[in-house]
Amino acid sequence: MSTDTPTIGVLALQGDVREHLIALAAAGAVARPIRRPEELAEVDALVIPGGESTTMSKLAVVFGLLEPLRARVRAGMPVYGTCAGMIMLADKILDGRDDQESVGGIDMTVRRNAFGRQNESFEAAVEMQGIAGDPVDGVFIRAPWVESVGAAVEVLAVHEGHTVAVRQGNVLATSFHPELTGDHRVHELFVSMVRAG
Repeated sequence: MSTDTPTIGVLALQGDVREHLIALAAAGAVARPIRRPEELAEVDALVIPGGESTTMSKLAVVFGLLEPLRARVRAGMPVYGTCAGMIMLADKILDGRDDQESVGGIDMTVRRNAFGRQNESFEAAVEMQGIAGDPVDGVFIRAPWVESVGAAVEVLAVHEGHTVAVRQGNVLATSFHPELTGDHRVHELFVSMVRAG
């Protein structure tokens, strides 16, 4: 596994997998879809995409990926989650289903669909720490927000008073979808985290 050109998987159970594969490749990584535990074992890092978090958690169990994912995150594998991926990385979920499971990894409480339903989706300029230049274009689709964070969590972006981007160690999460914008700076930040890993 090369640190110069890291191999980064995208959890390919459900959601906007293709867009992340394209953004990671543009950011200098080798990108692969991940559906099985043996594929997870072959990557340096992982992106958990947007999609539907309850469906994603159920499929992670069905495909035998939930426990291997938790183990890799605990062992220090860099992970980046967008939207549903942020929910999957939360230690606590509000407004989730009773049987919903998360991978965990960030000491935060996340509220599902906090910005509203599908027809209330929107785009907004988001100032994000660690991203030079203009604000990133945040695409919020049934997006969560972070209600609270532990002491080890760094808040990277806030929109309308709500935390929408966080980092804890080498785990990064955003409420929004940078993979849908053609601006690869957030993916570049994640690839640099993986290289520094």
